[in-house]
Amino acid sequence: MLVALLALQAGSLVAPAYACGCGAMIPGRGARIGVDRETSAVHWDERTRTERIVMRFTVRGDADQAAWVMPVPHRADVRLGDPALFDALERLTAPAYRDRDHFWPRSGDWPFSSGDTDGVAGAAPPTARAPGVGVVGRERLGPFDVARLTATDPDALGDWLHRNGFELPDRLAAELRPYVERRWEYVAVRLAPEQAGAPLRGALDPLRITFANDTPVYPMRLSRLARTPQALDLYVLSGHRMEPRDRIGGDRPAVTFAGTLDAPDGAVAELTGRAPVFLTAVEQSFPVPARIDDDHTLVRAAADTPYRTVYYTDRLLTLGGVPAWLLALGGAALLTVAGVLVAVRARRANGGVRSAA
Repeated sequence: MLVALLALQAGSLVAPAYACGCGAMIPGRGARIGVDRETSAVHWDERTRTERIVMRFTVRGDADQAAWVMPVPHRADVRLGDPALFDALERLTAPAYRDRDHFWPRSGDWPFSSGDTDGVAGAAPPTARAPGVGVVGRERLGPFDVARLTATDPDALGDWLHRNGFELPDRLAAELRPYVERRWEYVAVRLAPEQAGAPLRGALDPLRITFANDTPVYPMRLSRLARTPQALDLYVLSGHRMEPRDRIGGDRPAVTFAGTLDAPDGAVAELTGRAPVFLTAVEQSFPVPARIDDDHTLVRAAADTPYRTVYYTDRLLTLGGVPAWLLALGGAALLTVAGVLVAVRARRANGGVRSAA
């Protein structure tokens, strides 16, 4: 078993990280990189038709540089995000823990067990121009070297990245074609630690990408290239409860939190402003990434129904340390005995009266 686990771990590390939740991650030649976790937040401002996506990667491997490509529907502004944002969102959407009493004994309760147990249930830097590619901007943001590109040919985008030191999976050009046909643009990022030669490991600084959009989307199509199951953890902040329109080839999206933030502050306010905003947290699994057939379109839910995941600790109901069911049965037994005694006395009394007559 140990050998199998080690082989599985090595395989997951060596396998190219062709895709993550909203883009393609490509290590340099001979290097290894894996994305342990990707957490993203989408802020949709319906009034200004502006979408902001903030994402944070936690990576592992021995690669000292990697390229990452994300399609965007319009010209994008890219800057560093606040690392405190996701800590704040995790606190706001944390599940509730409550006690729940049950009357009849269950497995683990006396007399079925001598011990007491509780059951828990719960719901690259741009250095050249390739044909068909326009470099519209370049910034150095912490460990990221960011290029904003236009592309009229997916092969041209692949050539541009290749000239900047990265080899792409053969299928990536084909997967980029739908974006080219819709005339989307790209954010191409070279990830490189500030200390030259150091490997990319741990949680990277978050990136914040802002662009105009008539309908909020979360790009997912490139994740179909992944060779291992994918998971999406997404926070959506908008004027109303927002949810993915459909499954796009994965399991049914599950809402783990929905509620209004009356007075956002800190990193959340920096992203959304201080006006009330509705926060929806969504989780989704993609057991077979090849089935992903589109990007997520985020739509308004039928109602702004609040929701929070609740984990219950089930406890046997007791009164004064005695199980309530035992007291109830004992009381019922006493009442039964008392009733029988009353009936016997009444019958004897009636019999004595008849004898006297």
